[in-house]
Amino acid sequence: MRVVLFCHSLVSCWNHGNAHFLRGLVSELQARGHDVRVLEPADGWSRQNLLREQGEAALLDNRRACPPDCVITYRDDALDLEVALDGADLVLVHEWNPPGLIERLGRHRLAGGRYLLLFHDTHHRALTRPEDMARYRLEGYDGVLAFGAALRQIYLERGWARRAWIWHEAADVRRFRPLPGAPKDLDLIWIGNWGDEERTAELEEFLLRPVAELRLKSALHGVRYPEAAQRRLREIGVEFRGWLPNHRVPQAFAGARATVHVPRRPYARVLPGIPTIRIFEALACGIPLVSAPWADVEGLFTPGEDFLLAPDGPAMRAALRALLCEPGLAAHLAAHGLRTIRERHTCGHRVDELLAICAEIAPERFGVPPAPAERAPASAVAEAVA
Repeated sequence: MRVVLFCHSLVSCWNHGNAHFLRGLVSELQARGHDVRVLEPADGWSRQNLLREQGEAALLDNRRACPPDCVITYRDDALDLEVALDGADLVLVHEWNPPGLIERLGRHRLAGGRYLLLFHDTHHRALTRPEDMARYRLEGYDGVLAFGAALRQIYLERGWARRAWIWHEAADVRRFRPLPGAPKDLDLIWIGNWGDEERTAELEEFLLRPVAELRLKSALHGVRYPEAAQRRLREIGVEFRGWLPNHRVPQAFAGARATVHVPRRPYARVLPGIPTIRIFEALACGIPLVSAPWADVEGLFTPGEDFLLAPDGPAMRAALRALLCEPGLAAHLAAHGLRTIRERHTCGHRVDELLAICAEIAPERFGVPPAPAERAPASAVAEAVA
């Protein structure tokens, strides 16, 4: 089928974590023979910040990491929906699009568009800033793909959508995989943006203080770190390496013995069950992980087997010490976490779910979804992380 995806950017992942899953989704659809078009604005915020901070070479490097021959850039005043949607069977609209465009697409569908139109929400704003989401007119949409049960429930309870499905993010295992044999130059690596004061205290408690107290050789990657944060990193001897293109993350994970997951406050406290993309990618790379608190109410993982869960700073310090001092524990977590990703949380699994949703909405058109993509056998998991 022909799939059209409207998103903020596929080309740039600068402070734009949604690009990670969307790239994997497009790659998986293409691998199954579907025709995918991705429309992104030529002047998008992430793209412009990438150009300003890193230059044209970085944008070109990011473009090479994207699925081939699918990205179309547009300007708002020149976007012809008749051309963009010609021949479309399925149209996915990510939440990081202008409300005006989201409404235009809904009107086009109501005016006779012969495609399924789904809204894809991967943010906490529906709960933390509901007035923002209330501006999004979804009357013409066939439903909402919400990246967690708590978010799906909000859409249904508030009447923002008639139908909504749980559709979590997942790992692009074509790119995120273990790289055995890489030298472990670091005790710990953390990859994430500072951003918006949503986890400043949590980063201090679950990352910076344990690193300082254990005197770990550590490095951090990310953007939007204020000078005060960078000064704190220098004080405790952590190397700040700035922005890292997402397609280079597997190499970074391969060079460290452990990582941590520090969810932003809204996901830890008010939207339970949503781990965000970083935990999927880390486990897919076979790196042992310790997570700050979040409630896995949907049973996506098995804490204690896929990763260690630390309820507070002292527990984080103890868990990191155990990982670094007990190679057997680290190897068990790495293998179990990798197995869980490959068996349940790849972009292939999410495409299976997407096709099933399409068949549920329009069985006369989409019929029974094709058989799931072939998965890596469990026996290969231990070998991959050895």
